[in-house]
Amino acid sequence: MNQVEFRRARLHDSRMSDARLPTRGAAAGSASVAPVTEAPTEIVELASQWRSDLEAWAIPDHILEQASQEPWVHPVAMFTVGDEVADSVSHDRAREAVPKGGSVLDVGSGGGRASFALAPPAETFYAVDHAQEMLDAYAEAAAKRGVQHQEFRGSWPDVAADVPVADVVVCHHVAFNVAAIVPFLQALNDHAQRRVVLELPMTHPLSNMSPLWKKFWDLDRPTAPTAQQLADITSALGFDGHLDAWPDETWGQRVSMPMEERVRFARIRLCLSADRDAEVAAALLKDLDATPREVCTLWWDV
Repeated sequence: MNQVEFRRARLHDSRMSDARLPTRGAAAGSASVAPVTEAPTEIVELASQWRSDLEAWAIPDHILEQASQEPWVHPVAMFTVGDEVADSVSHDRAREAVPKGGSVLDVGSGGGRASFALAPPAETFYAVDHAQEMLDAYAEAAAKRGVQHQEFRGSWPDVAADVPVADVVVCHHVAFNVAAIVPFLQALNDHAQRRVVLELPMTHPLSNMSPLWKKFWDLDRPTAPTAQQLADITSALGFDGHLDAWPDETWGQRVSMPMEERVRFARIRLCLSADRDAEVAAALLKDLDATPREVCTLWWDV
């Protein structure tokens, strides 16, 4: 990949949390997940702040009531992968830890953009996603690549006990959807034999739509949580985390999608009716054709 400048903040904290201790399952190489009990005050406070910051992103009822359909759309077309996957800092950090012929677990896999860039050296892939259509796309992409693969439908960490451990666990653009972040992170750690790699934007993934919410609804959107908050939580959990921030030049351009479809999805997320498409299109061109998005790679060795 081309050299890209990124800012790195190394997080050091030798304290191992008693909130959740990793335990390895004996069957089929799975990792069992211990319950969270008596978490240290620091973790409780950080996790509580993360949850409350996410809850602040809820769409007000008076706007939801005017929506013609569910605004939280995740079209499969936006998550599929082609024959080649554009490389990134996150892929580099994961690839460093994958041995030849190794395994990768992709949590919140979508169509496999986080994991298939690692083939080779990886040859075995596990995918977890709550949407069957995403897993179908993942299986199709894996078959085209001729790699071993297995898909698990469900939410993480609810299905974690059924999922094998892997050399590297990757999780791209999922964390901002997770309110109960401590068990989520701990289950990622418990399933990795070498490294965990998360990718997420520095700020909430819908932050780039904040100007549109202001324009169409006069609604000010939150500015938290941030990737740094997530890094602080991993540090409090005792993980030796590294946070690499870098400009993603491909943000919003990874999948070829007609402008009409992009406008439609933006309009649905903004809880607007179809007769507002032209206004949304004009606003997208004005406000969102901006600088690259700042993205973070949060990773640690186990």
